[in-house]
Amino acid sequence: MLFSSSSATTRRNGVILVIVSAAVFSTAGVFTNGVSTDAWGVIFWRGAAAAAFTLMYLTMRGQLGTEMRAFGKPALLVTGMMAAGTAAFIPAFKLTGVANVALIYAAAPFVTAALSWVLIKEVPARAVLIASVAAFCGVLVIVSGSVGHGSLKGDALALFMTLMMAGTMVVYRARPDTTAALPAALSSVVLLPVAWIFGDPMAVLADELPILIGFGLVFAVASVTLSEGARRLPSTETALLSALEVPLAPMLAWVILTERPAVQTIIGGMIIFSAVVWSQTRRTAAISAGR
Repeated sequence: MLFSSSSATTRRNGVILVIVSAAVFSTAGVFTNGVSTDAWGVIFWRGAAAAAFTLMYLTMRGQLGTEMRAFGKPALLVTGMMAAGTAAFIPAFKLTGVANVALIYAAAPFVTAALSWVLIKEVPARAVLIASVAAFCGVLVIVSGSVGHGSLKGDALALFMTLMMAGTMVVYRARPDTTAALPAALSSVVLLPVAWIFGDPMAVLADELPILIGFGLVFAVASVTLSEGARRLPSTETALLSALEVPLAPMLAWVILTERPAVQTIIGGMIIFSAVVWSQTRRTAAISAGR
């Protein structure tokens, strides 16, 4: 059995799933800015591939019927927020730098903490709060090297995406029985007609289509692992772990797209990474001590 009912095992699996999701999500900027296809074209082909991969996965495992029967109002809410987040996420990369989008997403722990506190009365652990403050300091360091280089519209879209992802994490924490894979697939499906109307998906270059299909597979994996991890962890901790994407995304953009990050981005990323590692060490020690 993959997931044990014990608290420690459940949390460990949740941590692993969210870390995997963050690592996979960090490639989004490389995929988006690595092609000349416009934002709506990327949304269409990535969405079509992601939905197809996810639905095939559910069908092969015989879980499609189960997911459909379990699809309720929370899953519908998640579908809407994931679709809205995607509609903002991809254009954000086209309008501002990968580092800008990643560092703005680092605000997710604070947005999630606020929503969790207000909506489901979940008070964050002290270690998570301290790590969140440290991560915020890392964000400030990154911003200090990015001021004047980003697009206001792109930054605003990245902030909206962060709000949608934070809302998704809170829903899964409040209703852990909410299905994970089907909402991820449907969030891509609902955007297909929108992308068709506002864009021209058929204009995609033939040599870029395999890249976009690969992006769809990556997105499918990242969405499902995030949803599965979020139901096993406090929502603020999920958001904090997801912040690992912040240092990874600019580094990948530097290596693959030659988008060289500022020195402040590297330093800030190291602060965020250290904050996440420290918080996880403290939480593991607390659980082991039975606190």
